[in-house]
Amino acid sequence: MTQLLSITDFWQAPGPILDVRSPGEYAQGHLPHAVSFPLFSDEERAQVGTCYKQQGKETAVELGLEIVGPKMAGLVKQAKTLAPERQVRVHCWRGGMRSGSVGWLLETSGLDVALLTGGYKAFRGWVRSTLAMPRPMIVVGGMTGTGKTDILHALRDLGEQVLDLEGLANHRGSSYGALMQPPQPSTEQFENLLAEQWCQFSPDRPVWIEAESRQVGACRVPDEIMQQMEAANTLEILRSEPERLKLLVEIYGQADPDGLIAATERLQRRLGGLRTQTAVEHIKQGDLAAAASVVLSYYDRTYRHDLVRRGKEIPTVNVAEMSAMDAARCLLYQVKNWEWYSSC
Repeated sequence: MTQLLSITDFWQAPGPILDVRSPGEYAQGHLPHAVSFPLFSDEERAQVGTCYKQQGKETAVELGLEIVGPKMAGLVKQAKTLAPERQVRVHCWRGGMRSGSVGWLLETSGLDVALLTGGYKAFRGWVRSTLAMPRPMIVVGGMTGTGKTDILHALRDLGEQVLDLEGLANHRGSSYGALMQPPQPSTEQFENLLAEQWCQFSPDRPVWIEAESRQVGACRVPDEIMQQMEAANTLEILRSEPERLKLLVEIYGQADPDGLIAATERLQRRLGGLRTQTAVEHIKQGDLAAAASVVLSYYDRTYRHDLVRRGKEIPTVNVAEMSAMDAARCLLYQVKNWEWYSSC
C-alpha cells in the first residue's frame, strides 16, 4: 500500500528518493540524495502545461497519458534497478498527479511506495523553518591563507560540529574560489544541503563555521544563517605572512595558469591596474608566491575593513607553524577557557 508521509517520516523511510519532476526542476533544486526520475522532459512538461491553460485539465491529462504510455515499462525497469529491495520514496512538486501516477505505477509493479505529502514545495518550507532554528555558533575568522578550512576539517575529525559553507558551495570564497572545484549548486540547492546538515546539529553543542560574506561564489548564504553568524562569538586565527603565502601556493600551485590569470584580472578594479599587471606577470613566470604577495594586499585590506565594520573586539589565537590538527586542538583548548564558551 502506498504511504503518504510527512517530510520527517519521508526522510527516515527506506529506499531511494525518486524525484519525478522535470530535469530542469531537479537542476534548480532537489532533496539531497534524490535521483532524477522525470515523468516528463522539460519540453513535455511545458507542452502539458500549455494544454492545461488553453484546453483544460481533462485534455491535458489525456495528453499526459499519451506521452507517458510508451515510457511506463522503462520507468518500472529503472525503478527496480535503483531499488533492489523494492522500496522507493517518490515526490513531485506539490504531491499531486505526477507523484501519484508514478506511485500507482510502481506499486502496481510490486514495489512498496512512500509519497511525500506536499511534495518538494513542502520540503522547501521545511528548509526555511530548519535554517531558522537557533544553534550556538563559533565563527572562525582569519586572513586569507591562514588555513581556516583545513582547521575546520580537523575540528570535525575531532568530533566537533562543523558547517563547511565553502565545501557545500564548491567554492573557496574568493576570486580564485572556483578553481579546481566542481560546478556550484544553485543557491536553492545550497540551502537544501545546508538544511540537511543543520537539522542534525545538536542544540547543546557549538557549531564551528568559517567567517564568510553573504556570497560564496554564486551561492548566497541564507539570511537565517547569516544573522546567527553575525551575532555569534568569533575568534581570529593568526599566521605569519610567509606561512600564509606557502599555504596559498600549496593550494593553487596545481591550478591552470590561465585560470589564475583570469581570476587575478577580475580583481583589477580593486587591486589597481599596476598591481594586477605585476601579479599576472609573476604568474606567467611561475612565481606564484610573488603573485600571491601582491594579491594579499587587497584581501588583507578588505579583511581589516570588515573587522572595523563589526565594531567589536575579537580574541585571537596564534597557530603559526602548527598543522591543521594541532591548530584545531589549540582552538579547542583556548575557547574552553574563555568566559563566553559556556554560553555556546
